[in-house]
Amino acid sequence: MRMVAPVAALLLACCSGADGTRLVVSAAASMTDAITEIAQGYEESSGIEISLNIAASSSLREQILSGAVVDVYVPADTSNMDQVVAAGLVDGYRILASNRLEIAVPKGNPANVTGLEDLANPTLFIGLCSPNVPCGSYGTEALASAGVVPSVDTYEADARALLTKVREGELDAGLVYATDVASDDLVDGVAVPEEQNVPVGYPIGRIVTSANPEAAMGFIDFAMSAVGQAILAKHGFSTS
Repeated sequence: MRMVAPVAALLLACCSGADGTRLVVSAAASMTDAITEIAQGYEESSGIEISLNIAASSSLREQILSGAVVDVYVPADTSNMDQVVAAGLVDGYRILASNRLEIAVPKGNPANVTGLEDLANPTLFIGLCSPNVPCGSYGTEALASAGVVPSVDTYEADARALLTKVREGELDAGLVYATDVASDDLVDGVAVPEEQNVPVGYPIGRIVTSANPEAAMGFIDFAMSAVGQAILAKHGFSTS
């Protein structure tokens, strides 16, 4: 299995897909650990090589709409997927897993952050995901629901980039996904109450231009199988 940078993914047309032995799976950054393990499992069971293209869901959507060679798309929201469906590039999708928001803080929570209201504190260094990516739009919705106007020092490109700044102590708090917090031993999490949280769904769909449609559907079936769902649960995602 290979991990490819977003720009490199646009160049894969010359060397992947034609012989039916490689798939390009474009997945949201917050799905990194789980989708990597799922891809490894599918490779072992099928013999088909997977190239993972990991980035913000909106960036992946734009790549697909611009003609990038992609076989399977796994964004962190249905909005980005629906735009690909509307363009006629996905003819249906399933919800692979769900997630929830959580506040990431440096280990030990030195700023004593206790909830969303602390993200309005101008004396703290606060980070959010960019509003044009799912974790940013989810965060905006949750903060509005809680009546909190955040004092934001930085907007990051995706949840993993934001988590890195929290881990390195550059921020006192950042609003990411619960699975991101669980993936990093160098951060702690502050729960967002259910009434302030928002549902986070990860759709998965096959790109209709895939040169390997059966293998692409095989990957989706594997991800949705008991084995795939167990992997997702291990990484903290909720599954059906």
